Amino acid sequence: AGSAMACILKPLQLDCDLCTIVSNSGQMVGQKVGDEIDRSSCTWRMNNAPTKGYEEDVGHVTMIRVVSHTSVPLLLKNPDYFFKEANSTTYVIWGPFRNMRKDGNGIIYNMLKRTVDAYPHAQIYVTTEKRMNYCDGVFKKETGRDRVQSGSYLSTGWFTFILAMDACYSIHVYGMINDTYCT
Repeated sequence: AGSAMACILKPLQLDCDLCTIVSNSGQMVGQKVGDEIDRSSCTWRMNNAPTKGYEEDVGHVTMIRVVSHTSVPLLLKNPDYFFKEANSTTYVIWGPFRNMRKDGNGIIYNMLKRTVDAYPHAQIYVTTEKRMNYCDGVFKKETGRDRVQSGSYLSTGWFTFILAMDACYSIHVYGMINDTYCT
């Protein structure tokens, strides 16, 4: 089990030229951009967004899948699909330190440890407390609000963009709501 845990204990190094971030929104249905998405250097997806059955619209390649701590149980409902068939995908799990702690008390970390034990080739990485604090700092800089004091939450989309901005030379985005969207 020691070698199986290597991925969730070592730092993730990503270096991509053109990244594609694909939202898991219904906006992608009927877009027929799957081939275009698959041509990027690195394709990023979020949470448990499916590709099977939607390849024409969203492509079939997934290099990085960024997953919220709250979505980990959804992945574990179909572990063969996510960790056996798609074993070339790198999973980045983000969440608050209390769920990700490695001292035996991190509920999500413990789930992931069992997953890596069952799927030793799975490439699963968890965020550090330092990275989460960095994301909180970016939130405050961009919004002028302290995320914790304001009761705001980071989204998987937000976290994916922060990771991609560090790893990618250029980014193309598919299926995200733009600034003209009116609620």
